[in-house]
Amino acid sequence: MVATLEITNPLYVGVDVGGTGIKIGVVDSAGVVLDWDRIETHHQRGAEDGVKRIIEVITHLFDKNALSWDSIPAVGIGTPGTMDIRSGTLLHMPNMPGWSNFPMKSYLAEQTGKPVAFINDATAAAYGEFWTGSGKDVNSIVMLTLGTGVGGGIITQGRWLDGEHSHGSECGHIIIDCSPDARRCPCGQLGHLEAYTSATSVAQRCVEGIQTGIDTSMTEFVGREDDLTALSVFEHSEAGDKFARQVIKDTAYYLAIGITSLMHVLDPDMVVLGGAMDFGGHETESGRMFIEAIRTTVSNVTFPVLAQSTVIDFASLGNACGFIGAAGVARAQHGES
Repeated sequence: MVATLEITNPLYVGVDVGGTGIKIGVVDSAGVVLDWDRIETHHQRGAEDGVKRIIEVITHLFDKNALSWDSIPAVGIGTPGTMDIRSGTLLHMPNMPGWSNFPMKSYLAEQTGKPVAFINDATAAAYGEFWTGSGKDVNSIVMLTLGTGVGGGIITQGRWLDGEHSHGSECGHIIIDCSPDARRCPCGQLGHLEAYTSATSVAQRCVEGIQTGIDTSMTEFVGREDDLTALSVFEHSEAGDKFARQVIKDTAYYLAIGITSLMHVLDPDMVVLGGAMDFGGHETESGRMFIEAIRTTVSNVTFPVLAQSTVIDFASLGNACGFIGAAGVARAQHGES
């Protein structure tokens, strides 16, 4: 992604750390991407190795575009896992154990010689969409990132919600099922939104249906259930499989219940759905069915004024939203307001 618009100085570096890949981009003060690259995380090598390779990519991008470190006021980085944002420390990284208990903010600042903005990865994605994406014309958004898990970011009046204990915006862990037999979230608790609406949950619910003998073309996965993914469900839905479509509709229902609770608490202008699991978005029948099912359920269970006033839609920046948002937060904290 190389910008085709006029670049506006100063420039900011944004880093989006994921369990399998890290995206690094150079973004101008208007949110336009100058250039970006992606590397494998190789989390087993540890955080210091990861930061070293991030610096190598930044240097490569600078050399490629004839930039210098002097043109960069600050660096922003978004990471998964639990964190202590005030101290700048990664705490528990269940999918990246070699990165746990690491002083990310101070170490990256030391290695770059620049101030560092340190935030949750879903918050970075939300800020990216708020700054230059689907939410660029509104004052507040809630973003849910749908993937292996469910992340959340809340932006209101241009500010992001970290919370007093660095656990604000954990939208994937609001409770949507209080029954004793509720599905168990990967965090260990029962009834969380993530337990019903993540890609992991979509695949697991399909496996459970297949095991009951339900009529579906996904019986091809019998004996190799681990190969069944949310992408498989999407592909079978597009091919007309009724069970796959019902699983997507059920997922939309669960999301709508969680979204309604968030709307009642936060009253945002917009709720944005991002991440890898969008079932093709507006470009496919399954994606359109998914978003319309969410909107319909929300409309049925929320206050009329919220149903009429709150936009619910897909994110628009794709996999660039994380590093764009991280750069934007760096700009907000250490550059222009």
